Amino acid sequence: MSIKIAIAEDNARTRIAIVQKLAQDPSVQVCIEAGNGAELLEKMESQTIDLVLMDIEMPELNGIETTAHIAERYPYCKVIMLTTFDDDEKIFQSILAGASGYLLKDETGTELISYIQQTIAGGAAMSASIALKALNYIRAAEASKPKQAGQQPDCHLTPREIELLELLKDGLGYKQIGASLEISEGTVRKHLENIYRKLQVNNKVSAINAAMRNNWIS
Repeated sequence: MSIKIAIAEDNARTRIAIVQKLAQDPSVQVCIEAGNGAELLEKMESQTIDLVLMDIEMPELNGIETTAHIAERYPYCKVIMLTTFDDDEKIFQSILAGASGYLLKDETGTELISYIQQTIAGGAAMSASIALKALNYIRAAEASKPKQAGQQPDCHLTPREIELLELLKDGLGYKQIGASLEISEGTVRKHLENIYRKLQVNNKVSAINAAMRNNWIS
């Protein structure tokens, strides 16, 4: 039996490239192509889809939000995130939303088809580099738990934000932190904005002091 696939990707050239990769196997049938999450959900109302290849950054409704809708409406349908983003936070959010796998767009056609078949069979599609990031995220989450028994943080810093604060405390600059965490300098600044908002501070010294007071960093 053929595997009915939907592709949600706002870049037309990338959609074409994905379709060409899947054309290597006649058992994989692309039934829906959509440029955003809202369009995908609308088209899925009239077709039964086995698996969705989902981009993350899309207009109107992004991939993570769309995945959550699919998990609720079509629990039988698998979702594999197929994206250029390998940020730990996005990986974790995608899995929580209901994704069965997370791959980067540079996968070959053979690899992509193999991951699709594994997912349909009940497996989880995750390339080695992504799997390692997911494990590191889990380890960071465990390490970020309060060190004093019974103490719980009164705000919700993510493991990545805790890790970033540790590096900031050690005196690293934004560029060095980005290189260490394998993210852009712009992403570092965005994380810091979120930290400042959550801790209700307006500079890195205050953020570090607040985190140390609560034993989120040593």
